[in-house]
Amino acid sequence: MIEISTNKQKLDIQLIHNYLSNESYWAKGRSLETVQRSIENSLCFGVYTENSQVGFARVVTDYAVFAWLLDVFILPEYQGKGYGKKLMQAIITHPDLQGLRRWGLGTDDAHELYKQFGFTSLQKPENMMEILNKTPGR
Repeated sequence: MIEISTNKQKLDIQLIHNYLSNESYWAKGRSLETVQRSIENSLCFGVYTENSQVGFARVVTDYAVFAWLLDVFILPEYQGKGYGKKLMQAIITHPDLQGLRRWGLGTDDAHELYKQFGFTSLQKPENMMEILNKTPGR
């Protein structure tokens, strides 16, 4: 049985920090303080089975126009069991995230998963700009 919850009190911060800081390709070295602050300021989704957290994602949003999906993961031993799809379904259908004009995300390797939920490559990548701060732990 899988449970997906937005209750931040249920989140295993140590598990999230360990995965992001040590196992992910996008957040290597991210500090515990940064993980905690990012959780405090995001709509977070925990994935649980048998009362243990096995996945996570967070959304940064204004709840009106825009949402950015970040830090999505399912622990390796639980991948391939449909948990990622269930997590994405819960995010996309969350009542507070309906009617947004634009969603964004960045991924190196999960394009096929996100395409199933309506994500596409940027239509006008030349319109997008960024500031990339390469400070360690961020």
